Amino acid sequence: MAQMTMIEAIREAHDVAMAADDKVVVFGEDVGFFGGVFRCTAGLQEKYGKSRCFDAPINESGIVGTAIGMAAYGLKPVIEIQFADYVYPAYDQIVSEAARLRHRSHGDFTCPLVIRMPTGGGIFGGQTHSQSPEAIFTHVSGLKVVIPSNPRDAKGLLLAAIADPDPVIFLEPKRLYNGPFDGHHDKPIESWKKHPQGDVPEGNQIIPLGKAHIQREGADVTVLAYGTMVYVAEAAVAETGVDAEVIDLRTLMPLDLDTIVESVKKTGRCVVVHEATRTSGFGGELMSLVQEACFYHLEAPMIRVTGWDTPYPHAQEWEYFPGPGRVGEALRKVMED
Repeated sequence: MAQMTMIEAIREAHDVAMAADDKVVVFGEDVGFFGGVFRCTAGLQEKYGKSRCFDAPINESGIVGTAIGMAAYGLKPVIEIQFADYVYPAYDQIVSEAARLRHRSHGDFTCPLVIRMPTGGGIFGGQTHSQSPEAIFTHVSGLKVVIPSNPRDAKGLLLAAIADPDPVIFLEPKRLYNGPFDGHHDKPIESWKKHPQGDVPEGNQIIPLGKAHIQREGADVTVLAYGTMVYVAEAAVAETGVDAEVIDLRTLMPLDLDTIVESVKKTGRCVVVHEATRTSGFGGELMSLVQEACFYHLEAPMIRVTGWDTPYPHAQEWEYFPGPGRVGEALRKVMED
């Protein structure tokens, strides 16, 4: 075990995968010489050379299209889009090519491709560096969607994604890169180096895709969260005193519905939390699934706490960001109903 930040854990996962398989190649915007805008690939070009870790032009469609061709011919590309906000020019390549290659070729070709992207707000990135686009990928058949919330999961899930034979969207909450964040922006920053989930196993320790983690056990209400919202939910639970079970989904597609259903049947209540905009967000899908599977076990209407239906504001960052105050309000309300 070693204490790591999420940045270091992601870098370690790249290193382990590249050392084990020379078919793994890493490229994208500034990932080579500079080591990535958040330094997640620092040192990989020096260690493995420019043929296995290199920079690409600022052309997201070209980066993804090139990676799809590499994957079809047997390589395992791990590419970085500098911010999730920049992925939209590549959306056609992801949806029409990467996600459908296995089905279109009747299994003759697969697409072992990982697309890494920093996601979410909380860093004053404004409209173009704060978006959470996970729902536009969960909607696409043929894609897996992963959002780790801590260094241990980041390494294990990234290794699982690289080993997967199909395309994986790997979204990294940028506010969690250096430490857990509970939504209290006026408090001193915490470090992963002092957090139990910053303790990362050495070597090729894979965490399977499609398996949620119960972050906190509880009996009164189930909170479904992922990414930064896991720690916001924990803070809200501590501040309200509600005995909530907090589930870190980790993988949105495939979704660990069994863990969710088991928890909701136990608690009888459910609150869903995500940072993305409310309308057509992944929270709506979660609520539908819970309603279908747990209708007769629910003792109160479900509640979701999300970002607002507006572009991410710069000047009003914390009015948009779903903090522990809003989550705590939802917990109190669901317990009153």
